[in-house]
Amino acid sequence: MGIFLHRWLKISFVNLFIVAILGVTLRYKIAFYFPFLQQKFVLHSHSHFAFAGWITQTLMVLLVHHLSLKNGEQVFKKYRWLLYANLITAYGMLLSFIIQGYAFFSISFSTLSILVSYIFAVCYWKDLNKMNEKKVSHLWFKTALVFSVISSIGAFGLAFMMANKISHQNWYLSAIYFFLHFQYNGWFLFAGLGLLVAKLEKINGVAKQLKMAFWLFCGACIPAYFLSVLWLPIPLIIYYIIIAAVIAQLVGWGLMIKIFVQQKWFFRQYFSKQGQVLLLFSAIAFTIKLLLQTGSVHPGLSQLSYGFRPIIIGYLHLVLLGVTSIFIFGYIVSFELIPVTKKLIRGIFIFVAGVIINELLLMAQGVAALTYTSIPYINILLLIAAVILFSGIFLMVTARFKASSSS
Repeated sequence: MGIFLHRWLKISFVNLFIVAILGVTLRYKIAFYFPFLQQKFVLHSHSHFAFAGWITQTLMVLLVHHLSLKNGEQVFKKYRWLLYANLITAYGMLLSFIIQGYAFFSISFSTLSILVSYIFAVCYWKDLNKMNEKKVSHLWFKTALVFSVISSIGAFGLAFMMANKISHQNWYLSAIYFFLHFQYNGWFLFAGLGLLVAKLEKINGVAKQLKMAFWLFCGACIPAYFLSVLWLPIPLIIYYIIIAAVIAQLVGWGLMIKIFVQQKWFFRQYFSKQGQVLLLFSAIAFTIKLLLQTGSVHPGLSQLSYGFRPIIIGYLHLVLLGVTSIFIFGYIVSFELIPVTKKLIRGIFIFVAGVIINELLLMAQGVAALTYTSIPYINILLLIAAVILFSGIFLMVTARFKASSSS
């Protein structure tokens, strides 16, 4: 375990802790009176820092670690300035959004964050090309980088509308969902699966299936964006393409599941037991996400779901927490990229419990909202779920610092 990897992952855990503090603050402001901060400003800070400071920062570190397995620990020195640059822009967004919302400094840091992602994409692409072996995982990584760049179109569009006070509802929502889709279903998904595929391609005879799964997910990603905007007038041909994209993703995931089931021996041999459980939770969450996505093909259901805030928040948290964050923990624990202590594992599973409770509550709130029914004490219950998430993350962070001080 390299010292550079340890340091960068410690920063990632601290960043997640800050995300959790903001999450609890948001839930507290909804349930009780808290006058000092504007809800919308805190929400923007929370979401932007979760993306840049937690998920993107950690995925960048894990991708650099993947390179270091071939090229040595010095790779972290090469990418160090990019990782610091992403960190600075993330903290810039954290503070500026809380203070002023969408304004000059927050938009500036957001733009700089995007520019950093561009430079990272170019550098990492070049380093992949320098490798003698051309592997299936390289396709996943390169596509993740491309979708990261594509997602910025939505961010720039949103920033332009905010700066110019353009309040066209359809354009505003389309830009937000464009950014979210190509982050969640592009950059996050392909980078994570790329890391997993890099391990799976060591198995003889699965390369063809892995490549087929890649092409199915890759071909489906762009048309699947329209699932987010089915409330817009869409030509019938586009609707048929959307259905094909949904089927392609289900088939692609089916191929991946087939590999997981047939190669159980590989997971038992190369993945830790706790890591296997966490990756299973992430896979279940991803399966639920795909099934919900399939249901949203029906225009009526799509309009209902995107018209109720609890459903949107539940879906976003399902992907960000249930799929992506738990996958990151599972990957780190599986290969012991940091010291895996009992306290760390306890914290992770408290976090997982918080995710499940949070999702169940949001789902109940969303279903109740469809019939315009209110659930008693739901805001307090959601605050409790946020505190459980916070508690799990707090244990993880203290475990990381304790492990560092004793080593």
